[in-house]
Order: sequence, then structure tokens, then C-alpha cells
Amino acid sequence: MAALRTTVLRQVLAAPTQRTLVTSAMPMRFAAQKLAQRPAFSLQRAAFQTSARRSILPPLPQKVRGNVNDAAQIPDVDPTHGSYHWTAERIISVGLIPLTVAPFAAGSLSPLLDGTLCGLIILHTYLGFSSVITDYLPKWRVPLMRKLFDFANFLAVFVVGWGFYEFETNDVGITEAIKRIWTA
Repeated sequence: MAALRTTVLRQVLAAPTQRTLVTSAMPMRFAAQKLAQRPAFSLQRAAFQTSARRSILPPLPQKVRGNVNDAAQIPDVDPTHGSYHWTAERIISVGLIPLTVAPFAAGSLSPLLDGTLCGLIILHTYLGFSSVITDYLPKWRVPLMRKLFDFANFLAVFVVGWGFYEFETNDVGITEAIKRIWTA
């Protein structure tokens, strides 16, 4: 019985090298030529594979604190970074809705409305980018990068604010510009 199993195993292992199964309507020689011209499937996929040597985005520096049996550290309680912060973000987001629709629905184009809209847009984007920076660049992991991104976010508030101010005082304003673009 063991001899029969080894003979069958040898035949099965040797079978792919002895003959090639071609399921094509072409004659055998043309099918073999087509198969020889096409690169192997493993070579086609190799260009999209990554390795540990050249990763597309290398991971951030890792720092292990304690061991697996230590309890999770609870941060200090600070109301400005908790529910008050979240509530302020929601109020600003909801406040942008009527300020965006009001000039077009009522036909009012006042500089006060434009200024309020610009201020809330700037505050909304500042808080949004600040939340992204807080979530993805923790201070304990990448402190220098965190400071750099916080500074860039703060600088963007002044640059965009100055641009909005110039557009409001020396040009037509945001709501009039949107109205002109919409009806163009």
C-alpha cells in the first residue's frame, strides 16, 4: 500500500512538468507562443508590493510605556478640552448654516454679515484642523512635529484672515462673489 501511495505521489508531482493543459480554440503551437509572450502573474503584481525595506509611509517613532498589565493612564480633567470644546465646535458649525443661506434667501448683502461669515469660517477651519492635529500627532509621540503643525495652523488663521479682510474691503465680498459665480 505504501509503494502505491509513493507512486501516485510521484505521478502527481511530475504531472505539471510533463504536459501543459491548454484550453483554447487555437492550435497548440499558437497557444504556447501566447503563453510564452505574457509575463508571469507574479511579475505583474510585484510592482505593487511593498516590503519592510522601503515602506511608502514609514511609521512614527514608537514609544512603549509600561507593560501589558498596567492600567491605561487617564488624562487630567480639563473642561476646555472636553465637552465644552465639543459644544463650541457644534455651535459654530450650526451657526454657519443660516449665515451661508441668509444672504441669498433674503437678498441682504451687508458687510457685517460677510464679516461674521468670514470669522466663523476661519474659526471653524482652525478648530477642525486643530482637532486633526491633536488626534494624529500626539505630544508624547512627536512633540516637535506637533509644535510645527500647531504653529502652521495658527499662522494660517492670520494669512486667511488677512486675505478675507482684503477681499471684503477692496473687492465685492464673499456673498456677492458667490452670487456672481452662481449666476454666471
